[in-house]
Amino acid sequence: MNRDADGLELVHLLRATTVQLQLQAARFGAAHGLHPTDVRALIALLDAVRAQRPATPGYLVAELGLNSASVTALVDRLERLGHVRRERDPADRRRVLLVVSDQATELGWAWFGPLIDAMLVALRSFSAEDLSAVRRFLELMERAASEAP
Repeated sequence: MNRDADGLELVHLLRATTVQLQLQAARFGAAHGLHPTDVRALIALLDAVRAQRPATPGYLVAELGLNSASVTALVDRLERLGHVRRERDPADRRRVLLVVSDQATELGWAWFGPLIDAMLVALRSFSAEDLSAVRRFLELMERAASEAP
């Protein structure tokens, strides 16, 4: 068994999966008049909700690697489309929080729900130990990708 060859095959499969997910996001964006960065921003904002982290324009600057002027234009665009709204942080009225609208969440579920369901069905064929290994693999791959120069 050649571990490097097996590892390289897994890296290529991960890349192929990533490409397919990016294509789905691009199709979603095109169908709903969203720029790819708009879709990435919505995903980042929904990730913040899942992580129970406050989502601010500064959060998007860090997550998307954009400057503050670009994020302002992006949030303005998403707000005009009804996907995001700005709210004052009740704990700090100087801070603006970004909230994904119910409409945007429903739109995302309508598009990506069947894909997520298919992925969950596929995962049911794995044992708890397999899922633990998959989780560890994906966490290490995400860390390697995020730390790459």
